Amino acid sequence: MKNFMLECCVDSVESAVAAQKGGADRLELCSDLIIGGTTPGINLFLAVRQKVSIKIHVLIRPRFGDFCYTDEEFSIMKKDVEMFRRNGADGVVIGVLKRDGSLDVGRMKELVSAAGDMSITLHRAFDVCRDAFQTLEEAKALGIRTILTSGQKNNCLDGKDLIRQLVEKAGDEIDIMVGGGVRYTNIKELAKATNAKSFHMSGKVEVDSAMIYRNKDVNMGLPMLSEYTIFRTDEKEVAKVRDILCSYEP
Repeated sequence: MKNFMLECCVDSVESAVAAQKGGADRLELCSDLIIGGTTPGINLFLAVRQKVSIKIHVLIRPRFGDFCYTDEEFSIMKKDVEMFRRNGADGVVIGVLKRDGSLDVGRMKELVSAAGDMSITLHRAFDVCRDAFQTLEEAKALGIRTILTSGQKNNCLDGKDLIRQLVEKAGDEIDIMVGGGVRYTNIKELAKATNAKSFHMSGKVEVDSAMIYRNKDVNMGLPMLSEYTIFRTDEKEVAKVRDILCSYEP
């Protein structure tokens, strides 16, 4: 495949470096990837910027959960967009919905304005919006360059039919990026089924903690997650996807 985009979602310096070595074209930088990602700290961004040369888009999401934000949360989001712009981010990844499931166009305009000349991606808030095609047209009007979507399903393979329709409707005006379960085992099927040229993956694997002493009677967070398992992007997982895309012929 020619002119494809492979983006990796990462939440650590180690994962960012591995993604670049594996052949990622761009990073989506976040924190707390295990819960879908939240806004990263500025020092994480600066550390990653020192270590990689590929573009970095920063996720702006103040908390876990839905995408209908309070005034205080939205104020923080605007300030974060401005901060990352000042510090050299290449893009931001944003999404705000109204209570009725429609895109909050007014607030999105404010974030787009705050972003200046940075590239804008509408994240998977799109996947829980009420009307995918209306939101697509609104995103075009806002000047958004990319929509990240799993086709409004938990897994992008299940959403491949909607993704294909979105790719057709988007044309050359906006890029439809496939995310939510992209792996080397399904990338060829996804490319064929959707006609998309942009793909988003984490390539994460489980890494055992360096801790020797372990108190298994205490959970610091969600009880189903071990404090002694770390998720990191694996260079080889990214490279496998890139190699398949490079050799894929529609």
